[in-house]
Amino acid sequence: MPKTKLGIWAGGLSVVFVVLFAAIIYGMNVAGWRPGTLIAVAVGTGAMIAGIAVFVTGLVSLVKFKDRSAVVLSAVIVGSIAILIIIMGVVEGILWNLSH
Repeated sequence: MPKTKLGIWAGGLSVVFVVLFAAIIYGMNVAGWRPGTLIAVAVGTGAMIAGIAVFVTGLVSLVKFKDRSAVVLSAVIVGSIAILIIIMGVVEGILWNLSH
């Protein structure tokens, strides 16, 4: 278990990110959400905001407060994955705009 309140927040936010990300996958594949619809954009934006918050809170808890619990370490990994997804989306949008 995390030793600091920030570590607990990082763990909770990582759960929020995973649930919202799973909701996007489920919504697109099973519920038939189309890309660009309001619900898909809202859930995706919430997931990415939670992902950035997971990364920041986990990293601060890890570096500043020396909280090296498994929850905090996994939160930093989940946040890193979220940051990479965001970067891939931005690069894809830039490349798509350059090609058209």
